[in-house]
Order: sequence, then structure tokens, then C-alpha cells
Amino acid sequence: MMTPDKKRQKKDRIIRINAVTQAKLIKEMLDGVYNCTELAEITGLHYVTVLHYTRELHRAKASHISGWDNDSKGRAVVKIYRIGKGRDVKRPKMTAAERQARYREKKKFQATIRSMVPVVNDTNTNLMEMTCTSDDQH
Repeated sequence: MMTPDKKRQKKDRIIRINAVTQAKLIKEMLDGVYNCTELAEITGLHYVTVLHYTRELHRAKASHISGWDNDSKGRAVVKIYRIGKGRDVKRPKMTAAERQARYREKKKFQATIRSMVPVVNDTNTNLMEMTCTSDDQH
């Protein structure tokens, strides 16, 4: 039977993965400005885990929001956290005029696309059906 001393000699150092990844996350938050997706890629943690850690750090006032990134639709909703005390940067908001201009631009673009796509006319399909059925009868 092994004594506790012999076990300890075999395992000189116990590496705790959770502590290592948390340290890596905090180091990256100190060094650079990353959003949660980038932090997940760098640390190897799951995205949801990174979200949980960054939110808890923010709730404990150990980090602050240093900026905002745009998502795939162009909205400023992706938070960029930074370790340390500081004030949260306010999220930039579009004015009503900017939203309306963006909406009109989108509608104009959709109309342009629709005008380029050939439209199948219902009368043409009915004529084809009639031709096929009259050929079958002869």
C-alpha cells in the first residue's frame, strides 16, 4: 500500500484546470480589449462560461464595460469588458431619424432586388397547363 508521502511525490503539482482558465481569462481581460466570443476562443472556455464569468466580474465591480461591438445586424449590443474599476461606457443609440433612414435604405435595396428577379406570371403557367392538357386529349 502506498503512503500519502509516496502519492504526493508522484504528483508533485496538482493542476486545477478551472483555476488556470480563469487566470487566463483575467490575464486577457487585463491585456487587451476583447468581446466574449474572442475571450472564449483565446481561453478555450465555452462561450456561455465566459459570459457567466464576465457578468459575475461586472456584478462584483471587478470589471467594467469599456466599449460596444456591433453584431451581425449592425446593432451595438456586444459588450467589451475590461478588468479594473471604471465607469461603464454607454451604449451608442441610433436616433429616430437614423433608424428611419436605415429602414428606407433597406426597403429600397429590397425593391431593387425584386426588380432584378424575373417574376413568374400566373397566366403563363395556366397557358402551359392548358397546352399540356390539350395535347393529352388528341
